[in-house]
Amino acid sequence: MKTIITLPLPQQSPGTTRHLKLHRWGVPGAAPKIYLQAALHAGEIPPMLVAQHLTALLDAADREGVVTGEIVLVPAANPIGLGQVLDGTHLGRYEFNTGENFNRGFPDLAPAAAERLKGKLGPDPARNVAQIRAACRALLSEMAPQGELPALRRLLMLQAVDADIVLDLHCDDDSLMHLYLGEARWPDGSDLSAELGSMATMLAADSGGASFDEIFGHFWAKLRAILGNEQPIPDATLGATVELRGAADVSDALAAADAAALLRFLMRRGAVAGDPGPLPAAKCAGTRLAAVDWLRAPVAGVLVYQQQLGAHVTKGDLIAEIVDPLADDSGASRTPVRTITDGLLLSRRTRLLVRPGQAIGKIVGTVDLPTRTGTLLDP
Repeated sequence: MKTIITLPLPQQSPGTTRHLKLHRWGVPGAAPKIYLQAALHAGEIPPMLVAQHLTALLDAADREGVVTGEIVLVPAANPIGLGQVLDGTHLGRYEFNTGENFNRGFPDLAPAAAERLKGKLGPDPARNVAQIRAACRALLSEMAPQGELPALRRLLMLQAVDADIVLDLHCDDDSLMHLYLGEARWPDGSDLSAELGSMATMLAADSGGASFDEIFGHFWAKLRAILGNEQPIPDATLGATVELRGAADVSDALAAADAAALLRFLMRRGAVAGDPGPLPAAKCAGTRLAAVDWLRAPVAGVLVYQQQLGAHVTKGDLIAEIVDPLADDSGASRTPVRTITDGLLLSRRTRLLVRPGQAIGKIVGTVDLPTRTGTLLDP
């Protein structure tokens, strides 16, 4: 049975209100529970179109009575960012009011949950998971966030806190399909990677920044680190960020194919009955996020790429040049940008007037890089 729920956000200013809408299929409490959300970065349009196609598929599955788990889908997870338009340009990655990234800064529940759970867990892993999730739900219910953005974060977490699988649907700037997964869930998550045709699946124990999927995926390891291993605490949540290619990759053909792939993944995971068919051959292995050469502009100017998306490059290859349009000597107007690793050119920038330090691309390699320490994700 399907339900549609509307959840209000607190009023940010007199005369304005926003709300979050979610679709739920199946019986609440049925297992497995799958939580999906689209466009937490509200300027990323492909996830919202994929969510619309997936909704149609799940509606059909509901009519056929084949939804066996509980599935929750938030088709537009950021009503704040949806309304942020400046001079005709939609800007949905950072909140105007605070400058904060919408997909960073989610509260880490592990320390407070550990305090509540001390001495209460036993030898049964499933019972422990239920107790832990109840403690987390209670913590979220007790929060009284001030402001619209903290309230949105809490509201989204409340929908996902007891899910077995959390999929956060995004897109990059100009990119191939790729995923971010926790190291602890590989190769468990390899079926998602293969089903979606991911060209790169990047793994990290903790990439930094407290992004939405990691708050759930890495929670269990953090809890074990505090409470120890005397009682079993399994990795009970598969959390992943799905990057649905680039921001301009908006078409019904792509969205329908991606939605069908997600439905097949839900079948493989037992949330929808049916035969998903054979798992497609994987297009990539899982590689460490610390092995990604995050290219940055060394100077200001006009960015000109010398490599295409999907190119396999080697250390020292010229990836792009930055042209100084005001240079007196045209022969000395270009600054090269070279990669420090062998790998796949996964993503590029579409806004081509750049400033020093701005990210301009990713090369996915296989060897950890000395430059990749601290926070591994772009702010």
